[in-house]
Amino acid sequence: MPDPIKLALISPRGPLYRHRTGIWKKSLRYAPLTLTTLASLIPADVPVDLTLIDEGVTTIPDGIDADLVGLSAITGTAPRAYELADRFRARGVPVVLGGVHPTLLPDEAARHADAVVVGYAEDTFPQLLRDFGAGALRARYDQAPDLDLGGRPFPRRDLLPGGRHALLHTIEATRGCVHRCEFCVVPSAWGRPLQRPVVEVVDDLRQMAARRVVFLDLNPIADVAYAKELFEALVPLRLTWGGLATTLIGRDPELLELAARSGCRGLLIGFESLAPDVLRGTSKAFNAQQDYRALVGALHAHGIAVMGCFVFGFDGDTAETFEATADFVHDADIDLPRYAILTPFPGTPLYARLEREGRIRTRDWSLYDGQHAVFEPARMSAAELERRTEATWKRTYRLRGIAKRLAGARVQLPVAIAANLGYRYYARNLHRFYTCDWPGFRAAA
Repeated sequence: MPDPIKLALISPRGPLYRHRTGIWKKSLRYAPLTLTTLASLIPADVPVDLTLIDEGVTTIPDGIDADLVGLSAITGTAPRAYELADRFRARGVPVVLGGVHPTLLPDEAARHADAVVVGYAEDTFPQLLRDFGAGALRARYDQAPDLDLGGRPFPRRDLLPGGRHALLHTIEATRGCVHRCEFCVVPSAWGRPLQRPVVEVVDDLRQMAARRVVFLDLNPIADVAYAKELFEALVPLRLTWGGLATTLIGRDPELLELAARSGCRGLLIGFESLAPDVLRGTSKAFNAQQDYRALVGALHAHGIAVMGCFVFGFDGDTAETFEATADFVHDADIDLPRYAILTPFPGTPLYARLEREGRIRTRDWSLYDGQHAVFEPARMSAAELERRTEATWKRTYRLRGIAKRLAGARVQLPVAIAANLGYRYYARNLHRFYTCDWPGFRAAA
């Protein structure tokens, strides 16, 4: 039997963790699935001594002993991933890079890695480990076009250190999305949507023995028949769960009713904009056909809290957009509003368009975090976009505003109060954790 491969799988810290351990307290973190899924894919015929490190909650030990290091990066964490990769390689430790950013820019990632994994790793990661053990590591591993999520092992959630994440029980039933929004990386990076068999999702939930779960699916209701089958199967489990959905959940009363019966108590919904012309211009016209206020009311009537996400910086946005959005959030009693600056992630149609128009300001990927204006807006300066976004955060999370929204919603109040106070801290400290890092921001503002 050969000696085990000393494998370290690392999720690099993200933008919110630039300052020591970041701004979030434990109660606002949930466990990622990438590391634990990769751990589950280690084949039985390859002996491995495994270390998992989520840098968002722990520090990478100095001089970590590893034969091979795997780093998973999104665009905002790519510079940190490259920094770590270069450090390990300087010590003679081979490095594998994967995740959405290396998938979108594999040639860039290859400059910092011995191997790059492009796409999902269910089939390629086991092969990569066998190749490494045989001394035949390839430079690139591409997802097979016929990838199937069925019959896969459950993520090794037991390998994450206890006590670091408030909620260890995260799960996916589906991956990808049927929509092709101009600003979204999902269609460019991951291609066609994929589904796990519902019975396997249920089996995973049963073996977790969890009462509270977060579904990380980007759009679990894209296939309505599948979503209804899933929600029906969840009802006997008596779970409490939160997740994501599009505004289209409001079009199907039966689907909404099933979601509530299955234990859904909170949904993150990307409203993006109040302007129909903006939504049509970004290929999210289905939002323009929704009555946002009626949707929020329907969700509240079913006991489902709403985390409403809005984006600033579209070409149709003006100075009036910020105030109008904050007014709507206040009047519609959205439980937990979130604001982001439009970000042209590489590989998206938005990035390609803005690059053609000469409007990309920087390719410092660490600033691609949703709170920096990395492009030139159409109707205001980049500094004004950042300043007004920050002001909208602060206005929304005034104590009187929080009290009014939650009194109107009256859904999941203990959790909603805690989350709003956390976001109030975030809103009042954006200048510390984001905008102060942008060269010349304060002077330009």
